[in-house]
Amino acid sequence: MQRLGKSFTLFVIVLFSDLSFTHCGNVLVLPGEYSHWYNMRNIVGELLNRNHSVTVLVNSASPTINFTQQERFQYLVFDVPLKAHEVHSLSEQLVNIWMQYPRPNMVQIGLQIMDVLGKVREMHQIMCDRMLRSETLISRLTALKFDVLLYDPMIICSDLLANILDLPVVLSLRFSLGFSMERMCGQMPSPPSYVPVPPTEMTDHMCFMERVKNVIVYVVYSFAFRMASMSLDNYYSEVLGKPTTMCETMGKADIWLIRTYWDFEYPRPLLPNFKFVGGLHCKPAKPLSKELEEFVQSSGDHGIIVFSLGSMIGNLTMERANTIASALGQIPQKVVWRYHGKTPETLAPNTKIYDWIPQNDLLGHPKTKAFITHGGTNGLYEAIYHGVPMVGLPLFADQPDNLMHMKTKGAAVVLDINKMQSEDLVDALKTVLNNPSYKESIMRLSRIHHDQPMKPLDQAVYWIEFVMRNKGAKHLRVQAHDLSWYQYHCLDVVAFLLSIVALITFLVIKTCCFLFRKCFRKTRPDAKAKKSKKE
Repeated sequence: MQRLGKSFTLFVIVLFSDLSFTHCGNVLVLPGEYSHWYNMRNIVGELLNRNHSVTVLVNSASPTINFTQQERFQYLVFDVPLKAHEVHSLSEQLVNIWMQYPRPNMVQIGLQIMDVLGKVREMHQIMCDRMLRSETLISRLTALKFDVLLYDPMIICSDLLANILDLPVVLSLRFSLGFSMERMCGQMPSPPSYVPVPPTEMTDHMCFMERVKNVIVYVVYSFAFRMASMSLDNYYSEVLGKPTTMCETMGKADIWLIRTYWDFEYPRPLLPNFKFVGGLHCKPAKPLSKELEEFVQSSGDHGIIVFSLGSMIGNLTMERANTIASALGQIPQKVVWRYHGKTPETLAPNTKIYDWIPQNDLLGHPKTKAFITHGGTNGLYEAIYHGVPMVGLPLFADQPDNLMHMKTKGAAVVLDINKMQSEDLVDALKTVLNNPSYKESIMRLSRIHHDQPMKPLDQAVYWIEFVMRNKGAKHLRVQAHDLSWYQYHCLDVVAFLLSIVALITFLVIKTCCFLFRKCFRKTRPDAKAKKSKKE
């Protein structure tokens, strides 16, 4: 009985000592939209599993976040004078610009994109005003006493909110155009000699002319980003009540979570506060529904092909849909196609269309042989995770560059969805299915992905917890944040050294001239004397 009492006492001491050392944080989340939210939601779920409190701050016009649904976390909704369909419409306009066929030249595309982005910026400023200038909302957020802010820079003024609430920041993103945001706000070095500027679709093995192109694009994107950020600098200064810039405020982020990894990226330099967490949403496949499993099993030894163009592309033109459906009907595999447009006239019996598919579970099924994808980062990582080779049909934004990475690494065949014929898609599928090198390449990438000391999701949550425990991670931020552009590039040092060299050169020349004149004057009287004597 006495031994039992001692054991119980020891158990109570251990229990309470564990509780005393467990820090359950309070996390404020400002998510992006579409696939950005799908990716970030996995982080939110894991934070909840570790007993942290999570509040997701979302505007009333969000087109993808169903804030009326009951969740384990709390939604905090602020009203904006916009509708969800208006926000979604701007996203559709950007997609349609990229998908134009025949395709205009890059100047016309750039002007069209700039026009839509201007409307997006106006829309974001309305959202920012309703979030940052609401004393009621700020007071409520302050009262909740958050430990950290996790945000996606898709919402441009999230960093301002962190500054107002005096919170450490963890930022989550895939990449910005030309790495402009990472380079100019995060101070991440990106030498254009061997780091290709996305989305140029180049590799880290560049010939001379490719390096010329890379440098030009590097400069153009840097200038464009600087112009775009300057248009927001006045707004940032006005909100904070002191002179500042967007880059300065964003650069205060303690940790940057980058949604890729070395299985995907080309080697390049990183800073201590940049952490790769690509594929954090990937997980082992779960059993399929009875109906879907029966269809998959009916494929026999040929297996199945999974086909999805992502969440933003609901349908295609009937011509394109018929071209694709005709090609799929010429292969022996069964096809599971996510598509909610009008049923193509050429749809074959081996192809089944669904409004939604459990993509991760299908890619992890042993009968899956290939994946036809638009090249979104989430889908690519699910294919890498499960080791499924790809046929790429990139549509817009980062997708062509993403699939170029996969093509370069030998794991995908890439086609132009606007120009391809049925025969092209059939040939691409046969190449991926029958050439074992594609399966070997994707399995090599899959092994690299799984061979990490910590799972990507665990690492993402670890660094968020790290920031909470240490009230930030300023010790990981490089001193470059406090340097001006000319100090960063040592132009002041170069100017000083050149001045010293110029001064020394000037003194040497002056000394030589002086000595020369001195010597010349000494010899001149002697020469005159000799001449007189001779006469």
